[in-house]
Order: sequence, then C-alpha cells, then structure tokens
Amino acid sequence: MTSTSSESSPRITVERDGHVLLIGFNRPDKRNAADFALLQQLALAYGELERDPDLRAGFVFAHGDHFTGGLDLADVAPRIGAGGLHTVPDGGIDPWQVSGQYLTKPVVMAVQGTCLTLGIELMLASDISIAAASTRFGQIEVARGILPFGGATIRFPRAVGWGNAMRWILTGDQFDAAEAHRIGLVQEVVADGTQYERGLELAQRIAAQAPLAVQAALANARLALRDGDAAAAAALQPELVRLLQSEDAAIGMTAFVTRTSAEFVGR
Repeated sequence: MTSTSSESSPRITVERDGHVLLIGFNRPDKRNAADFALLQQLALAYGELERDPDLRAGFVFAHGDHFTGGLDLADVAPRIGAGGLHTVPDGGIDPWQVSGQYLTKPVVMAVQGTCLTLGIELMLASDISIAAASTRFGQIEVARGILPFGGATIRFPRAVGWGNAMRWILTGDQFDAAEAHRIGLVQEVVADGTQYERGLELAQRIAAQAPLAVQAALANARLALRDGDAAAAAALQPELVRLLQSEDAAIGMTAFVTRTSAEFVGR
C-alpha cells in the first residue's frame, strides 16, 4: 500500500472491507514513526473495532515502505509525566493491551521495511503476523536508555522463549524476517509487496467464521495465558453450552449437513 500523506493527513487510516476493519499507519514520510497523534488515533481505531458488532476482525498494516521506525521521541518524550505516558482518549482501547479494556476481536498484522520497538510490541499484542521477506526488526529501547514499555518484556519471552527474547531485547540488535519466523514472532514470511494481500486474506478468512465462536476461542486461549490452564479449562463447557444456543451454531450445523457454505450472522 502507498500513500501521499503529509503531516496534516490522518496518522491512521480507517476503512472497512466487509466485516474487517483496515487500520493503516499513515506517516510514511517519517517511516511511520509514532507521534502522539498517531498513538491516539490508533487507540480510537481499536475502540471502533471493539464496539461495532458488524466488525469481526482487524487488519493492521502500514502505508509506504516501512511499518514503523518506532516512537517519535521528540514529540512523545515531553508528554511522559510522573505517571508515565497516557495515549488512550475516551472511546479508545490500548492497542498494546497493557492497560485498560481488553480487545475481544482478533487482529492480523502485515509488516514490511523497518519494524522497530512498538511495532514488534503491537505484533505481540495481536494474533497473526505476516512479514515481507526483507523486513528488519529491532527491539532497540536499551540503546536509547529506556526499556520496552509496550508489553515486550511480558509477551516476547512468552511468545518466543526466554533466550530468544533476551537475545534481542537486551542487545538492541536488529534481526531479519527469517529469524522472526524461526523464533515464532511472525507466522508467515512472504515475498516483498505481497504482505498486504496475504494479511488481508487471513483477516477475511477469520471474519468468515462464526464471530461468537471466534471470540470465545480467542478469549479462552487468552484466559489460559492470563489465569492459567485450570481457569481456561473450567470455562470450556459453559462456553460450549452458550455457543450451542446461538443462531450461528444452527447455521453451522445446517451447513455441515447440507455441505453448503455457512453465512454467519453473529447471533
């Protein structure tokens, strides 16, 4: 995707493609570095995704050659007060999911070019990530005298293993898409220029499934991570009973018996 954005353009583009909300970083002239306006607009886009019952999945991508060069420290640093940095306005949801309301809908991401710091952390807070083959990653906060504060210290070790996470968090070194795939940070590496189409394809595939079932499966997996296996196991049977009472379960059963495609309604 390309864009001709300027500093007066929206930092985040928001469009709909059926049941998928397309959320695009739109500061390509600055390598999509996240200033305060971009952070706030991204949070509002996530709030829209969560509130609208017609939206079943989010797809996050970037206009231009790079996903993000990380924080625009010149703009953001002066806004960090004694209580930290607060970037979620009314109606928004923290996209990094380190505070506030949890997002209940799945998010697919596609990255390319440079993907630093908060870009990696956004991937870790999402559900499926696709990378262009030439993407370069870096969790470089320690080289700037700060620590990752968007969830990498929590989720990176969990996602890729302690040693793999510490190798990149503690050195600030950059790594390539092959390494990101090896450690499990990204689920697919695709040819440069095809990451958008592949990511959107997966988001649309998710959105075609029964949305209540998708959200329940996602919630149970997250419950296991947050509260442990026993808590997630205890919730399985009640969730199954609840879902079996939905219109979508009846639609899914009919489609199975008649060997037709199901058109789910989200009820």
